[in-house]
Amino acid sequence: MAFSTRLASSLRPALAPLHWAAPRQCRGLSTSQGSEPSLNLGGIFPPLATPFSPTQEVDYAQLEGNLRRYASIPFRGLVVLGSNGEYPYLAPRERVEVVSCVRRALPRDRLLLAGSGCESTQATIELTVSMAEAGADVALVVTPCYYRGAMTSAALVHHYTEVGDASPIPVVLYSVPANTGLDLPMEAVITLAQHPNIVGIKDSGGDITRMGLMVHKTRQEDFQVLAGSASFLLASYAVGASGGVCALANVLGDPLCQLDHLCRKGQWQEARDLQHRLIEPNMAVTRRFGIPGLKKAMEWFGYYGGPCRAPLAPLSPAQIEELRSTFTANGWL
Repeated sequence: MAFSTRLASSLRPALAPLHWAAPRQCRGLSTSQGSEPSLNLGGIFPPLATPFSPTQEVDYAQLEGNLRRYASIPFRGLVVLGSNGEYPYLAPRERVEVVSCVRRALPRDRLLLAGSGCESTQATIELTVSMAEAGADVALVVTPCYYRGAMTSAALVHHYTEVGDASPIPVVLYSVPANTGLDLPMEAVITLAQHPNIVGIKDSGGDITRMGLMVHKTRQEDFQVLAGSASFLLASYAVGASGGVCALANVLGDPLCQLDHLCRKGQWQEARDLQHRLIEPNMAVTRRFGIPGLKKAMEWFGYYGGPCRAPLAPLSPAQIEELRSTFTANGWL
């Protein structure tokens, strides 16, 4: 047995009181039959931006300040070390410290999802164990992609199965083809949904047909689908998604929680009107201007955005004006 696997196994008894019941104990539950899943991922999760100082060090005081403001918003939980957290630019030590900082500030009734995906299976397992020790409730594991030509469905199933077997906390798959150039294949998702410690997927691709088919094909499993963007949140709910991990929630958390509420209440006209006003701002802080745009918008709403780490560059004055115009035109500024 690999050292990392032995380490994960040895940690399970110590970590068990700190986390949700293992999915293995609740396999009889099925959301398709009206039961609650073993770990309810329903609701909105902001994928937190990592604040940096002017010298590009992680600014933990500003992170805590943002967390205090987010505490008043009815999020289901928070995601740290996702794409919007500049995860690839953080050292392993910083990644663990950020999770520890957020866990200390986060109420126990809110979930903490932590990115732990690395290019190798061994490194992913080791970081996942570290995230669990630091207080994460769930590991969010992005697809390995550097050798994407070799990342067949079989290779990815093997990778995630090994991670799921070794992880002391539940695992959520993470497919973000805009960043990785790789969609987690449907057949792999269906297979992995049967794993007792793999409880869901964050899908950022925006293909609603694919998301609906995922929900349909995994309906007998203890498995939930999360929308990876605010632009298609309503459509995702309409085909059965449980919640959303949305970059825009860093800026407009309350409106996104309101959209979640309207969808759950079946108030589709109001939900549609709100969704329409969120599409352009969301596109601006994701596809168009990315993390520099997200951090700039955060500052207009009272949060600390601050600089990105190089080589991500700040917005130009013209880009800032265009970003502001987008929020203003949709009634947010």
